[in-house]
Amino acid sequence: MTIPELFLIALGLSMDAFAVSVCKGLSSRKPQPRHALLCGAYFGGFQALMPVLGYLLGGRFQRVIASIDHWVAFVLLSVIGLNMIRQSFSEERLDDDWSASAMLPLAVATSIDALAVGVTFSFFRVKIIPTAAMIGATTFVLSAIGVRVGAVFGERFRGWAERLGGLLLLGMGVKILLEHLGLLP
Repeated sequence: MTIPELFLIALGLSMDAFAVSVCKGLSSRKPQPRHALLCGAYFGGFQALMPVLGYLLGGRFQRVIASIDHWVAFVLLSVIGLNMIRQSFSEERLDDDWSASAMLPLAVATSIDALAVGVTFSFFRVKIIPTAAMIGATTFVLSAIGVRVGAVFGERFRGWAERLGGLLLLGMGVKILLEHLGLLP
């Protein structure tokens, strides 16, 4: 995978964290810079950790499914992307709680898709540490920005951010499949 492709995956994976950060900014009475850093740290940290865990898990199963890895990548990325698009239409609201007990479940929930993508990365022998760092850094920046965007613009962009992320992941899954089938160079 090329760096631009990995960056698009990082953008796609970070969109749900961005959307939650926008909601956190929206729900906060007056978000502070520390709130933006807190969202960035939680979401970026978990988005960096989960692909590594998925990569380690996927490495154990690589020999078993090497002949169908392109289908696995297509299915995982497509399911994750479609799920993000589906969730973009929900009306779930967040509260103004910035404690670890409130942020930790959000960070885990927004990074589950990164775990599945990490499994996919193991099939393609992607260099996981720099890739996970790119995903984490992208998510950190977008989550921190999301808190400010939420404070300024509100909820109306949350759904669009999740839809865009879902479409990016879905598109990457289709591209991987078409490349493997020889339909794309």
